Amino acid sequence: MTDQNETTKPTKPLTLSTTARSGSAAAKGGGGETQVRQKFSHGRTRAVTVEVKKPVKQSGFEDPAFRDGYRAAYATIYERNDYAAAIDQLHALGRDDHPDVANLIGYSYRKLGDYKQSQVWYERALKADPNHVLTWNYYGLWQIEQGNRDQAQYHLQRIAEICGTDCEEYRTLAAALEKPPGTNLVY
Repeated sequence: MTDQNETTKPTKPLTLSTTARSGSAAAKGGGGETQVRQKFSHGRTRAVTVEVKKPVKQSGFEDPAFRDGYRAAYATIYERNDYAAAIDQLHALGRDDHPDVANLIGYSYRKLGDYKQSQVWYERALKADPNHVLTWNYYGLWQIEQGNRDQAQYHLQRIAEICGTDCEEYRTLAAALEKPPGTNLVY
């Protein structure tokens, strides 16, 4: 904090009213410096420059309510195969743009046979995280089910770039591509 033109010490705890300068990094949601006014108990104020830290982007899994809701939806999908209920549970999290959430919504729609909605959600997941390897895997399986083997091969290549050829996502999509066209996939 840099003091500007005031030597009197505040007699009460510091009260800051902040207004980020237009065009500053702080005004745009990033870090940087901004001017604030420090108010003293006797009514005088002084201009103070403070460092504004950029907020840390969190995945959401640090929030126990989000984590528990996601786990419940996950169980609804993979243990009970109740895809419609899982979609409702995932939407209720209020984090549709989280790549894990969007991916599971896409997966659920695919399992329900709604390929258009599934595609929308897979693409939303990849927009949120272009390196979301499980989405590349599920979307690759979607491509195979739609008869788009060349596109599925592209998805396999993306997976290899992200996690190599030894990861589970690569192996399952590669195995699906090895099966003859028209084979029922169980994934």
